[in-house]
Amino acid sequence: MINGLLHQQSFPRITISGLRGGSGKTIISLALTWLFTQQGFKVKAFKKGPDYIDAKWLSLASGQHASNLDPFLFSTSRIKFFFSSFAGTHDLAVIEGNRGLFDGMDTRGSCSTSELARILESPVLLVLDCTKVTRTTAAIVQGCAMFEENLDLAGVILNQTAGARHRDITRRSIEKYTDVPVLGALPKLKDTPIPERHMGLISSQEYQGQDEIFRALGKVVQDNIDVELVLNIAGTAPACTKTQNHVQEVSSGPPKEEAVIGVVRDRALWFYYQENLDALRQQGAKLVELSLLTPEDWPRIHGLYLGGGFPETSARELSVNVAARQKVKDLADQGLPIYAECGGFMYLAESLHYEGEDFDMAGVFNVQTRVYKKPQGHGYIRAGIIEPNPFYSTGDTIVGHEFHYSRCLSLTPEARFCMRMERGTGMADYKDGLLYRNVLAGYAHVHAFSVENWAVNFVRAAGIFREHVQKSTGPCPDIVCK
Repeated sequence: MINGLLHQQSFPRITISGLRGGSGKTIISLALTWLFTQQGFKVKAFKKGPDYIDAKWLSLASGQHASNLDPFLFSTSRIKFFFSSFAGTHDLAVIEGNRGLFDGMDTRGSCSTSELARILESPVLLVLDCTKVTRTTAAIVQGCAMFEENLDLAGVILNQTAGARHRDITRRSIEKYTDVPVLGALPKLKDTPIPERHMGLISSQEYQGQDEIFRALGKVVQDNIDVELVLNIAGTAPACTKTQNHVQEVSSGPPKEEAVIGVVRDRALWFYYQENLDALRQQGAKLVELSLLTPEDWPRIHGLYLGGGFPETSARELSVNVAARQKVKDLADQGLPIYAECGGFMYLAESLHYEGEDFDMAGVFNVQTRVYKKPQGHGYIRAGIIEPNPFYSTGDTIVGHEFHYSRCLSLTPEARFCMRMERGTGMADYKDGLLYRNVLAGYAHVHAFSVENWAVNFVRAAGIFREHVQKSTGPCPDIVCK
């Protein structure tokens, strides 16, 4: 629990939401974040929900790491403490919502953007797609303003407007029938500044020219939205209550010896929560960035973290880099602790099938993966730990999320899973987390704030491997989390 108020700290903030996904809130969030940053403000950007791609673009727009906030993954006390930790060091916060404003896990709207806005006491700007609609927008806005108590719907931004007459009727209708101000109206854009793909915006790792994108977005928003008024509305947020953190800290004291954990970060794999990396460092690990796409040799490591990403778009390059594939296979056989999420798991399979071709992968697991046109698993997950492994204690329950277009094929009866899905899809038969030696690989993504012992156990396992290789030339025994 969180106890004890420290002090009140001004922290202007604004939440950008819409009626649905694809309403334009990401484009507007990026543009406002970039414009405020260009004005000299130190902006802390947040993305509501489990999302890597939008958060990465927000990071680029603000010039520093964006963070995720999610009422399913994090407790309310954790959200408040983490958010308030940036008050005093940043000038304002921009929070990008997800899906529709009130859309959550159930009819009560649990874990919705509106719930997060209430937790943060943040004013909300509603981005409204005005395609083929005028006066009806007033009814929509009025309904949103009255739908939930204690929601500060502070303004509306019209999007996809067809012309001056369309904008004028829509604006005057909202201003006549509601008390919610219209802060601006964006025209229809001929070209989408950032292309989209199956998981939303295309990744910044695969699309160059970010500076030009931000300048173009910034100009459109600057010319059509009252940016100064948005800033003023952000300033109406109440003082942020900075609290003393009595949640279990990630750090558990000084490490005995430094363990080195390799983190693959390249075009193929780059889905990492910054807080996960920070948690590993807080436990005493030294992180080194590695690539599966280049021929460079790796330094000595005691653990390996393979995040998610788009291995399918780099499948040919991954496949032809035989040295890297063999290196990872050899390390797995030697008992190196390896934690792999989604795309990382796909790399550890025998092969990856994409667009009619099969590509050889590392072969740690005797399975194949195939990429489909529709999602094979999407949403929050909850899983019980059913088998001993280096990262989680048997009997524990973890929460996280999954979003994968690939499916695990050709599983053998000998396949060992450590997770039984209580919510979510997983790999097969509602199980996830394949095990081999000290390797755990699955479709589940976790966040260090919701699975607080993950970093502790990862670094502990890396330390055990480190001690073993100092004393022996043979494979490290299987490591079991206590």
